[in-house]
Amino acid sequence: MTFRQSAERAAIASGALLRAQAIAFAAVAAFSSPALAAGEWPTAVIPKQTIYPGATLEAEMLEVVDVTNPDITDGYVRSLEEVEGKVTKRTLLPGRVILPSALREQYAVERGSKALLVFSNGGLTITAAGSPLEDAAVGDLIRARNVDTGVIVSGTVMADGTIHVVAK
Repeated sequence: MTFRQSAERAAIASGALLRAQAIAFAAVAAFSSPALAAGEWPTAVIPKQTIYPGATLEAEMLEVVDVTNPDITDGYVRSLEEVEGKVTKRTLLPGRVILPSALREQYAVERGSKALLVFSNGGLTITAAGSPLEDAAVGDLIRARNVDTGVIVSGTVMADGTIHVVAK
């Protein structure tokens, strides 16, 4: 003979199971993340639309959401300040977290454009017209060609777009 649990008894048992699962999740969350223990969810930045490589990110293209999936791995962008003004290196899909490796700083100089080459040593400063041989952001060490002599030099890109040449 088989027995069936009454509907009332089944509801009580399933409610107890749900409470036990909630308590277990809260305990795991308390040990793994202080923010989750306080009832705060971590946040993530996701695109509202498809964003293609080379696009400059702006706040209206993005959305900040709570991360409710406890299995998601760390390493994604958590705030708008981390991404605003950066340029995408690959396609960003709506609803997916943004990884920092998918972004880069804007280029201060671009390959083939004109840039001022500056060499300083003590009180001596020499300037010349140059052409970068590669795209680069501020602080990058790049090669550039002196347009008058054709000599290729190495230098650091500065915020104003000049290239400070290093001595050999």
